[in-house]
Amino acid sequence: MSVNLSKGQKISLSKSDGGALTLVRMGLGWQAAGRKGFWAKLTAKEIDLDASAVLFAGQQPVDVVFFQHLVSDDGSVRHTGDNRVGGAGEGGDDESILVDLGKVPGNVDQIVFTVNSFTGQTFQEVQNAFCRLVDETTGQELARYTLDGGGAHTAQIMAKVYRSDQGWQMAALGSPANGRTFQDLMPSIASHL
Repeated sequence: MSVNLSKGQKISLSKSDGGALTLVRMGLGWQAAGRKGFWAKLTAKEIDLDASAVLFAGQQPVDVVFFQHLVSDDGSVRHTGDNRVGGAGEGGDDESILVDLGKVPGNVDQIVFTVNSFTGQTFQEVQNAFCRLVDETTGQELARYTLDGGGAHTAQIMAKVYRSDQGWQMAALGSPANGRTFQDLMPSIASHL
């Protein structure tokens, strides 16, 4: 059963039977918002949102997975490929990042997931955007965070997966930011570590 997360909400990534999740997928979906008027429809551009995962050891970034670096250096995190137009909205994922939690190096204690508009449109021009966490071994959706309300920003610090004394946890962040790439978002990410 999936949990619809609110901004700031946290969930455990332990299975209900007491076991630990081993392979999770962070999925991202979106659609371009409908435009009204003849000229608006003629000048509409495709929206290229990009999902990224930044791996941290404490406060220090140690690796990143994004459309130009699809696999982390240790192989524990893998991006499935760039989608430049979106369209899944409330259906399937447009971009996905797979995380093999058992292979994440011990020094990595947080993985922060971001989404940014590479083409520079704001989230006012996006609809039905979401990120979700899926148990990749069963296909079961564990949690979903829906981006509501658009906004004049070009990026979101979506969520983070982090180690705690109870095992891996997930926190929905939903923090608006501005930038076309994950590099632009690093100052905004720092406040969530």
